[in-house]
Amino acid sequence: MGSKNKAKKTKEENKSKNIESMDDLKAEEHMEQLQRLQEKDPEFYEFLKEHDKELLEFDEDSNEDVEIDEEEEETDEHNIEHLTRAAEKDLPSKNTITSTMVDSWCNAIQGNANLGAVRSLMRAFRTACHYGDDSGDDNTTKFSVMSSSVFNKIMLFVLTEMDGILRGLLRLPSSGGKKETIMDLMTTRPWKNYNNLVKSYLGNALHVLNQMTDSEMISFTLRKLRNSSVFLAAFPALLRKYIKVALHFWGTGGGALPIVSFLFLRDLCIRLGSDCLDDSIRGMYKGYVLNCQLVNATKLQHIQFLGNCFIELLRVDLPSSYQHAFTYIRQLAMILKEALSESTKKKEIFRKVYQWKYVNCLELWAGAICAYSSEGDLMPLAYPLSQIISGVARLVPTACYFPLRLRCVRMLNRIAASTGTFIPVSLLLLDMLEMKELHKPPTGGVGKAVDLRAVLKVSKTTLKTRAFQEACVFSVVEELTEHLAQWSYSVAFFELSFVPAVRLRNFCKTTKVDRFRREMRKLIHEINTNSEFINKKRATVSFMPNDLEAASFLEDEKKSEASPLSQYAATLRQRAQQRNDTMMESSVLIGEKSSILGNKMEDDEEDDDNSHGKEARVFNSSWLPGRDSKINPNEDEKKVKTKKKKKQKEPQEQTALDEDVVEDFVLSSDEDEDGSISDPTDAEDVESERRNRKMHIKRQKPPVGSLKKKRKFQEQKSKKRKRVNRA
Repeated sequence: MGSKNKAKKTKEENKSKNIESMDDLKAEEHMEQLQRLQEKDPEFYEFLKEHDKELLEFDEDSNEDVEIDEEEEETDEHNIEHLTRAAEKDLPSKNTITSTMVDSWCNAIQGNANLGAVRSLMRAFRTACHYGDDSGDDNTTKFSVMSSSVFNKIMLFVLTEMDGILRGLLRLPSSGGKKETIMDLMTTRPWKNYNNLVKSYLGNALHVLNQMTDSEMISFTLRKLRNSSVFLAAFPALLRKYIKVALHFWGTGGGALPIVSFLFLRDLCIRLGSDCLDDSIRGMYKGYVLNCQLVNATKLQHIQFLGNCFIELLRVDLPSSYQHAFTYIRQLAMILKEALSESTKKKEIFRKVYQWKYVNCLELWAGAICAYSSEGDLMPLAYPLSQIISGVARLVPTACYFPLRLRCVRMLNRIAASTGTFIPVSLLLLDMLEMKELHKPPTGGVGKAVDLRAVLKVSKTTLKTRAFQEACVFSVVEELTEHLAQWSYSVAFFELSFVPAVRLRNFCKTTKVDRFRREMRKLIHEINTNSEFINKKRATVSFMPNDLEAASFLEDEKKSEASPLSQYAATLRQRAQQRNDTMMESSVLIGEKSSILGNKMEDDEEDDDNSHGKEARVFNSSWLPGRDSKINPNEDEKKVKTKKKKKQKEPQEQTALDEDVVEDFVLSSDEDEDGSISDPTDAEDVESERRNRKMHIKRQKPPVGSLKKKRKFQEQKSKKRKRVNRA
């Protein structure tokens, strides 16, 4: 019996020891659970603090001398379940991101750079960027529901602060950096630990850029991402996608979006070098060409802005830009060579040259050579480009293409003035004066004012109008004066201006229009006055024309523009500017505001960064699907109406702008190969004639309702007559 009692006692002691060890393990597990709860769900932890402090103030040593029965454990579990249910009633669901949660994460990040809060915020940022997607509310994501105010908070904080947070984690400078620094960083341990945060930030931001439609939101996002663009050196696939998106916004965006996209691309090219410069140059060139398919007076400033952006991008690396310029100019030369060859049908081929895409490409490269004439990198391309422009001007020497020839002359004058080389422009202008259309009085009436900058070809009826003839003659006088004014300080000005003066006198004798005769006599008088001015100065020097001293002849007078022809050219420029201003029907906002490059844009960006009040409303639009819009519905209706009007007025421009700017581009279009009319002026003339005919037919034909009424009236009359006859 004694042995049995001893065995029972030993069993009870072992049971008590096992219970104590189990209690210790449970206490440790409970403390670990509380710590996890505090990190993962701080709101629920605060709720438990307020309602049940004893549960949180659990002491590991308090269970050493207390025996816990099974009934007490069951009651404790029941109480915990009761508390959790009560908390679930008061708190939102686990998938809901609340404003307090976002604030707690932001405070933890700003206070002590809590890594857990950073990861939680990045998960919320991913949810915000994918909000509204078809696969966005799956079970794998931790958060899936949020309000518009929470969306605004997350986007603003992440886009504004995440660049500094990532740089702090990766131990990088607060701003700047180049490709080499990222390449060196990729071998370090911080990059291996935190590169997933960088990729998540850039990848989710790219996704939301593709989903946005509001230009202000896109501009704000791109402006903030510009600070973190250097990280794209580590992710080539993301880099290519960012370049594609920025090129699309640059070519098709409105307001300030094109300039913000361009600055983003330029920063990428400066920091990453050849990795993105080549793709950016090709993409911007194709985007420029797509926007130049149709040109009118309202689109000139926008096209000029796009050209200025492209020329500014070439400045990043001029030796590398020379390779692209050489390739594209050679492409233009091959198209012109095909049009000049005798083996091909000229009527079908020359339309590839006489279209807006080709002419605007010539103007783009002429502007690039003029902009960097002092650098010397693009100077070797000045001669072949001037030869191509001269060939284009002489390709079809008819009066219908006077506007195109004048554009070519302007390009040649710009190249000659910037490079200081002589280009025989006067022959192109004087040949225009000898055409019979300008020697006859106008038989087509006064006609409408023709903007020669917005057309390449005019119709035969327009040729006979007084307005077109005056515009042509005045433009010839202005461009010829510009050409002669460039050499009005040369020692050989008398010999250079002799032939033009003789041909101008012949035009005065043959023309039958008094206005043209007076205009030519003024120019001849200025040429003679300038020749006397040069001859007096030339009589006082002793060097020969081929000496080096001849290059410095009249340098002081040239700086002060004291020659008679320079002063006359200044007055003609003012007259041309006034004429162009009167013909401008409307202006483009992009041309007015976004074409400013340099310090002004940087100042505006600094103001945007400092104005938190403006930023607080950036993402408060109706971009979130299924949410109430805060925009006035009347404004939306107005926008829809204006969009419909624009679609009716310019359907071809819409299709051109909707195309992706990074697709492969060929200068010769499919319409040209079929032999159809590619010149937009021809299509405009045909459409105008059709409209006039329709209006004439409509005036002749009575409306359909009136015809029905007349038929009914006649039938009633005939019935009455039959009744009378029967009676």
